[in-house]
Amino acid sequence: MNQISPRELAAWLADESRPAPFLLDVREPWEFERCHIENAHLMPMASVPMRAEELDPDAPTVVICHHGGRSMQVALFLERHGLSHVFNLAGGVAGWADQVDPAMPRY
Repeated sequence: MNQISPRELAAWLADESRPAPFLLDVREPWEFERCHIENAHLMPMASVPMRAEELDPDAPTVVICHHGGRSMQVALFLERHGLSHVFNLAGGVAGWADQVDPAMPRY
């Protein structure tokens, strides 16, 4: 499983020459409502095993949570279930707020 830093993800998202990754946020709805990265899609961690077939196995997918622990578990799960280009956002949205978007609400 690949790790990606918030700064690396921000650069990827800004690079129009690369296809944007699918941003999979595995936090709870209340967390997502509090703050999220633009264009992220909510799929709470507990629902991933039942909904994994909704994901494109060939699309680059960046898994996001609060600090990177839950997303790492989900990323490993997705790799074991056929997704080939999975990245864990190291530091999660907390790292994104620290390194990329200081205006993002924190919790």
